[in-house]
Amino acid sequence: MRMSTLTAPARPRRAATRATAWLAAAALCTSALVGAFAATPAHAADPVNLTGIILGVGADESQRIVTWYSSADTTQVVQLAPTAAVSNGQFPADAKTFSALGAANIASSGGFNRHATITDLTENTAYSYRVGSVDGWSQAYTFNTRTFDGDYDFLFYGDPQIGSSGNLAKDQAGWTDTLDVSLAANPNAELLVSGGDQVETANTEIQWDAFLAPDKLRQYPWAATIGNHDVGGKAYEQHLFTPNTDRSAAYYSNGQPTSNTSGGDYWYIYKDVLFIDLNSNSYKTSQGGGGDDAHVGYVTDVVNQHGAEAKYTVLVYHHSIYSPAAHAKDGDNKQRKIDFPTVFSNLGVDLVLQGHDHSYSRSYEIKNGAKANPDEQPGQNEVFPGPGGVIYVTANSASGSKYYDITAPDDSGTSGAGNGADPLNPQSYWYNSVQNQEHVRSYVKVQVQKDQLVVENIRSGTCDAPNAAVELGNVPWCGPDSGATPAQPVGSVVDAVTIHQNHGDNQEIAVTVPTAAPGEFGWKIDGRNTLVDLGTAVDHDGDYFEANGQINPIVVTDTRQSLAPWSISASVGDFRDGTNTFSGKYLGWTPKVIEQGAGATAGAAIPTGYDSGQGLSVSRGLSFADEGHERGTAKVGADLALKIPGLVDSGSYRATLTLTALSS
Repeated sequence: MRMSTLTAPARPRRAATRATAWLAAAALCTSALVGAFAATPAHAADPVNLTGIILGVGADESQRIVTWYSSADTTQVVQLAPTAAVSNGQFPADAKTFSALGAANIASSGGFNRHATITDLTENTAYSYRVGSVDGWSQAYTFNTRTFDGDYDFLFYGDPQIGSSGNLAKDQAGWTDTLDVSLAANPNAELLVSGGDQVETANTEIQWDAFLAPDKLRQYPWAATIGNHDVGGKAYEQHLFTPNTDRSAAYYSNGQPTSNTSGGDYWYIYKDVLFIDLNSNSYKTSQGGGGDDAHVGYVTDVVNQHGAEAKYTVLVYHHSIYSPAAHAKDGDNKQRKIDFPTVFSNLGVDLVLQGHDHSYSRSYEIKNGAKANPDEQPGQNEVFPGPGGVIYVTANSASGSKYYDITAPDDSGTSGAGNGADPLNPQSYWYNSVQNQEHVRSYVKVQVQKDQLVVENIRSGTCDAPNAAVELGNVPWCGPDSGATPAQPVGSVVDAVTIHQNHGDNQEIAVTVPTAAPGEFGWKIDGRNTLVDLGTAVDHDGDYFEANGQINPIVVTDTRQSLAPWSISASVGDFRDGTNTFSGKYLGWTPKVIEQGAGATAGAAIPTGYDSGQGLSVSRGLSFADEGHERGTAKVGADLALKIPGLVDSGSYRATLTLTALSS
């Protein structure tokens, strides 16, 4: 009686040839990268000084822009690698490089500026980067990406204006402390958004050095905004390169992009928020630029082209139009208050973030330049804006370098109720739900959630140092209620509001689709792995013996997202009974798909090698699926045919059929 047995590995395995092919491809990529980097030309022996490095926001979640100064006009790059691959400060050979662009700085800045855009970042990854070339690298810095969809927080900072107190070191200390405090409390914040006025004097590089000193600006992306103290020179553009930036003449206050001024409007999308950033220094055409009309056209075009790609639209610019302090009644403020609000309402803007007035305010819901809901109460912590309702927020000083005291309402102004008083709170302007000035550093936290924005103004300091304007006596008091009560602790909340998203008269239905599991490919014997007994072979007149049977069916499961191809093959060894043997080539089969699924297709029928051929003594395909097949489970099997030469000795023979699975 002749028999066959079947054994199979517990898990599928990749063929050695597939693994080797993958390694060869990896080696080729590495060689290409190393070769490209080695092509960086050598330069003078003097070391290249690399300074002012800052991590900027990119066009979307998968990008970052790095900007820096160089003492030499050399070819430079950003080198990037997952932090896990960097060992003892050494970047791996396959680290990515991103070529830098730039030009000579203006004479007062000296040196050269460089910027490079990092692309194709993956989510939930820690990265390390450095700038320079083989002639010299900067220190390495790290940043983290998060998921590329869903809820997130960003932080908004008003007017660091380093140098405005008259004491550079104290301004830097307050600015550094606000960054440290805010990010210690919110380490998973994903963006740092500027309200403008990074420095006091546009081209004073020691002020830029102090602004750029905190390492947090190399670890979290800074979304720059140009303020009136930044606009008067090219240092802003040299230090802060921004994505999708239109540097046409219309977006420069003097209409001359090549002059010694900075400008431009830009936009980016970050996880369901369309951010649009404007150069509000250009507000009237008599200066030479396109004025507010150009900004209105820009916002309209960007919203029309990209608004559907995001759930929220947030505008950022420097000059607050609904602020309570020294700039509330400025002529340019009154002009913007006419030009902007109705357009923003019509375009469905959700939130406007502003600086300039060095005080905190949060507006009522504003529609077309007027209070939209007369019943909204001062300090109301939940608002439900109707169609066209917009919330305007002005941030106080993030560094403590300068504060402006709140001014009294009056009948001046040219929009809505002008600068008149709030009937519900006559000490406040009609447009503001909350006004605050404590002469204490603060920042604004915005939580972007599925159906709401949560906006909080949070104290990052107290009356104590570092608080330059207070320390130097530039303001006469510090604390709530004009100093009548002690300052509140760091981390305490000045104001908080939840802005619920408007859905009009319709009902919107939302569902969150989670990131799919990577899935698995595998196979197993269906049921118990029993002996495949072909019984007693039938003698055909002494010429040959013949036996037939079936393998135990195989269950194949493929739930991978990649829809990559797979295959299962098999080969059989010699049949043995003690010292007697005969070749496995005499076994053939006809594969079949018993239950459809996972794209399974039966392999080709292989005849027994009794007449010719190698039968199953060489690897043969049992089943396979092509690229792009459906996910699921299949059951496959095969009918066996054994034809043994008549000269083989009698006995009970066994052989092992070895199955191998291949998957990409």
